[in-house]
Amino acid sequence: MGEKGMIVAGLMSGTSADGINVALVRIHGSGLRARRGAMASSRGRERHTINLLAHAEYSYPRKVRTAILAAMNAEHACIADLARLNFVLGELYADAVLAAEKRCHLKSELVGCHGQTLYHQGDAQHFLGKRVAATWQTGEGAIIAARVGVPVVSDFRPADMAAGGKGAPLVPYLDYLLFRDERVGRIVQNIGGIANLTAIPARASADRLIAFDTGPGNMVIDAVAAALYHRPFDRDGEIAASGKLLESVLRNLLQAKFFRKLPPKTAGREEFGREFVREFLRRCGRARKQDILATATALTARSIADAVRRFVLGAQAGKHSYREMILSGGGTKNLTILRMLRESLSPLGLQLRVSDEFGLPSQAKEAVAFAVLAYDTWNCRPSNVPSATGANRAAVLGKISYA
Repeated sequence: MGEKGMIVAGLMSGTSADGINVALVRIHGSGLRARRGAMASSRGRERHTINLLAHAEYSYPRKVRTAILAAMNAEHACIADLARLNFVLGELYADAVLAAEKRCHLKSELVGCHGQTLYHQGDAQHFLGKRVAATWQTGEGAIIAARVGVPVVSDFRPADMAAGGKGAPLVPYLDYLLFRDERVGRIVQNIGGIANLTAIPARASADRLIAFDTGPGNMVIDAVAAALYHRPFDRDGEIAASGKLLESVLRNLLQAKFFRKLPPKTAGREEFGREFVREFLRRCGRARKQDILATATALTARSIADAVRRFVLGAQAGKHSYREMILSGGGTKNLTILRMLRESLSPLGLQLRVSDEFGLPSQAKEAVAFAVLAYDTWNCRPSNVPSATGANRAAVLGKISYA
């Protein structure tokens, strides 16, 4: 790759389905090392240098977002429309990369595209005489490669599932490389549509990570804001800040099977989509709208704190000195989530920080992660974290489409 390394475009579209995050990243070596203005770490004897050159966000056209939300976890769907959506998203991903390159006067040499998740079932279930787990991230890599003119790595999750894993979470690979510390144990918490954490004890090796989805992030909040206020989200958490919690509703919700299940575990719209929101609103009854939204917001914050207490600290509290929680994702913009998290985490001795403090914009982290995963795949290196996904071995992730 030479001293200048390789410029990789990372693409991420989350379960909120609000648009595309693009990160243009220069990477070389085989670990992450930070200098001034860059991010750093090491993995065993391997090292990468990663430098985030640019980050951009592009909203989906309204009709495209509507189609995606209708297709997610749908009981019935039109095969022709799903096939067309795959190609439309390929075009939109290519547009996003080209727009970011033009704006920043850069040219990528490789693209890593997570794709848009339509369905994720991490646990095996009976189907047609077999027990299978399944996942589907759509957005045609061949279209992106043809339009951008460089190879594309996409469809990252199936290789981990073929190795016995749940296909998620995959971002712990980046979390470990960036945030491992010799003295301080850290919990890296992403709040996207779904919330997920990576717990990294001080001086940890990769096989000692704890990583799993904690529950809803912005997904339920956004759906409730849309249902009650006809808004796509509660900007800055302002409406929720004016409400009072429906404590009995919240307590009952936190007894749901998902929250009690031991990790590794993953979640999506299958667990916290339209059916969950319908039942949530039914339980809230005729309460004030702002109280309902406040309760939805508290569900995110409390489920994160409960997951940390139950599955990260628990019996290990005396063994690992966790001192910090580092937040990323769109949920960092919701000031009410941040306030509720501080209140819940303070008794646990955790200081709340954001990834921006470490040189990584909170909105860019997942896009950066898929740039790094693509880079390692291009170099034939495994990049899943079996202790996070439950896989029985390390696996090289993704499929390559050539220009």
